[in-house]
Amino acid sequence: MRVYQFSEQPYYPTWNDHSGSLRVILPNSKCDPRIAADLFHRYYDEYQACDAIGIDIMLNEHHQSATCMSSAVVIGLAVLARATKKARLLVLGYPIGHRPDPLRVAEELATIDVISRGRLDMGFIKGIPYEIAASNRNPVELMERFWEAHDFIIKAMTTHDATFNWEGEYFHYRQVNIWPRPWQEPHPPVWSTTGSTTQARVLGERGYVMATLGTGYGTRKVYDAYRKSYLAKFARAPGADRFAYLGLVAVAKDKEEARRRGHLIAGYLRTSSIVHLPFRNPPGYLPAEDNARQMRGETPPRSFTKDGRAINMHAATVEELIDAGILFCGTPEEVYEQIVDFCEHCGGMGNLLMMAHGGELTHAQTIDNLTLFAAEVLPRLKEYRQPDAEAAAAAVAA
Repeated sequence: MRVYQFSEQPYYPTWNDHSGSLRVILPNSKCDPRIAADLFHRYYDEYQACDAIGIDIMLNEHHQSATCMSSAVVIGLAVLARATKKARLLVLGYPIGHRPDPLRVAEELATIDVISRGRLDMGFIKGIPYEIAASNRNPVELMERFWEAHDFIIKAMTTHDATFNWEGEYFHYRQVNIWPRPWQEPHPPVWSTTGSTTQARVLGERGYVMATLGTGYGTRKVYDAYRKSYLAKFARAPGADRFAYLGLVAVAKDKEEARRRGHLIAGYLRTSSIVHLPFRNPPGYLPAEDNARQMRGETPPRSFTKDGRAINMHAATVEELIDAGILFCGTPEEVYEQIVDFCEHCGGMGNLLMMAHGGELTHAQTIDNLTLFAAEVLPRLKEYRQPDAEAAAAAVAA
């Protein structure tokens, strides 16, 4: 199992100073650039510590938000491509359907791959609903635009012997020829995220690494949708390395200290939903099937424990989050057992996206959290034998 550390790089000093929305319309007068600079340096220091102790790195991008200052993720990638030596750099991700220029994206990512000497994992994402207002995109056509941008980026990264022209529905280019070309062949690995069985089937057909975020023990149905589609396309079961899961992680020698850390990290969940209603689900953003699932309460923030109890992850207690597989929290032994239990339930999961920092967790607490995990949990996860992929696929087929 690979483990990637992830922080949303929040500007948490303003979390208690808003008028009902931490995204889109929160005035940037509430951001002190000096405090923001200190926080950015702190977050990069923590990522560099991960590189030293054997944990990979994940970055993301959001806009107009105090919950995530990483609004131009290529800058963070550029800093870390040069400042780190070993860690893989996962961008999860690039909201390419919102971007006006996929040629620029291809150039940026290829350059990052070269600077890092082949350590980039490129995650292309749809983007959350709150990004629609910031990018001024039409949500109805967002996924069509996303896949055209994706197809163009892959072609640009894999075309080496001649230029090409592109005439699409949304993008038009002449004499495409990116320099430098990517380090990895044929291109850096492609990831994407979803909590939807509809999109899981699409990703399974393409064989991309699929990550789910906050889906708890309901993750199995999304993984199974991927397995079924992958099996139909490739006539073999997908390996555990095709699956990733974002989980909050709080580990300490003392169980009570771990619970305190877990409560602080879960501040990410409690604040991510503080958004004015008009921005939460723009018409056309979700397919009808997923809107129906949302109305039935089958999607986040509602999640389910292993025994079927429903919780609201934005308001849940630490114990409820543990029971739902959203937070892995406790002593090193407890955290290892919780992760393995979740993995077994899902039929295999080869990538843990570990949020070991959130909200008001201090730098010292975060470093201790990461160091203890790397010393006492990570080695065991690397040795852990994943569930049989063929058996999981056979169960889906049956």
